[in-house]
Amino acid sequence: MKGLPLRRFTVACLLMASSCAPAGPMGFKDSTMAMGDFSPNWREAWVNHALTPRDAVGAGGLYMRSDSGQLKRNFAELTYTRLLHRINGEHSQANLWFVGGAGNLRGNDFGGNKTMLAPGLSVDYETTRFYVSGTARLYRAPGINHDFASGRIGFSFYEVDYDQIQPWFVLEARRMRGLSDSTEITPMLRLIHKSFFIEAGVNSMKQGRFNFMYIF
Repeated sequence: MKGLPLRRFTVACLLMASSCAPAGPMGFKDSTMAMGDFSPNWREAWVNHALTPRDAVGAGGLYMRSDSGQLKRNFAELTYTRLLHRINGEHSQANLWFVGGAGNLRGNDFGGNKTMLAPGLSVDYETTRFYVSGTARLYRAPGINHDFASGRIGFSFYEVDYDQIQPWFVLEARRMRGLSDSTEITPMLRLIHKSFFIEAGVNSMKQGRFNFMYIF
């Protein structure tokens, strides 16, 4: 198939980035990745730079709000991402990632600032037509536990060449302790093209959601 090796590599990079909404992994060596995840209760934006094929450092900001809208958090963090293990198949790839963060937490239910630590693991498996991932990340500060877990599954509608846009359907379930009493389910349409993707959907609470990733 025309451009298959290069296209498979590019799509794999994009899919790996999408597997970690709270803080996505990384691009190829010497690349810089920017990513955002926006909804009324969760707004996150970050950027990182790949120092090696397996290591990246960056910074980001995360706004978290409870379902009731009464509890609010703002977390500014420095991040480190590490590719722990990769398995390459003939037409597939599986990855295990570590994503760690540390920084300053502010909230509307306590005074001053707190130091928050946020280590996590992410695993994904993808082909050019199918994708599944899971993420678990701890968000811990003195007296605060907002541990996060999410799972995703998706499929592409058809094959495309390297320089064409590929549409995907993605379904995500996610939950954060101490902020939500329910699991948020979001079906999304994703469009991938070379060095970026965009996603849009409406979650189970009837809230709009928009995500993006760009590698440059």
